Amino acid sequence: MSQTEDQICEEICQVGRSLYQRGYTVGTAGNISARLEDGWLITPTDACLGYLSPKTISKVDAAGTWVSGDKPSKTLFLHRQVYDRNPAVKGIVHTHSTHLVALTLQKGLNHDEILPPITPYQVMKVGHIPLIPYDRPGAPEVAEQVGALAMTVRGVMLERLGPVIWESSVSKASFALEELEETARLWLMTEPKPEPLDEASLEQLAKTFGATW
Repeated sequence: MSQTEDQICEEICQVGRSLYQRGYTVGTAGNISARLEDGWLITPTDACLGYLSPKTISKVDAAGTWVSGDKPSKTLFLHRQVYDRNPAVKGIVHTHSTHLVALTLQKGLNHDEILPPITPYQVMKVGHIPLIPYDRPGAPEVAEQVGALAMTVRGVMLERLGPVIWESSVSKASFALEELEETARLWLMTEPKPEPLDEASLEQLAKTFGATW
């Protein structure tokens, strides 16, 4: 059964509150959006994800015009790039998660995938996450780079800013983001660095769960 607009607003608030309470985002960092039949919902600009109200969630119509709620986040253009290019996407979550941002400050990163496949749930729930080089928050060039990847991956890492993850719902995007953040935490706390899952293990995950890497 499809969710109503009010239910999606409630979901955005619930997910935002959960992420904030567990330290996945701080202050007024981060944003959440959802696709509607006639446009999008997105968290307001400079809003704290821990204290969202359904009445203040911004609604934008299919033409990109602000319809109701508080002023939309400045990242709306980035979110729309993903929605416009991947019709299966229903929800997007962006945070400034500590371990993932810390990971982008490391040297010698692989821009094609921010982390190698080190856990089975990373492979099954997240997959490849490329790194987008730093540009200012809201830069249209970054939004276009992200949009170009909308059909091939489940999300990206913005250097010095954090993950942008998309899925078939806001909640599922949040779950994938949390799995990615946990993988980054494991990677940063482990020395020497773990070997990635070998080809036989990846093939087993693909055969059993349909999880391709």
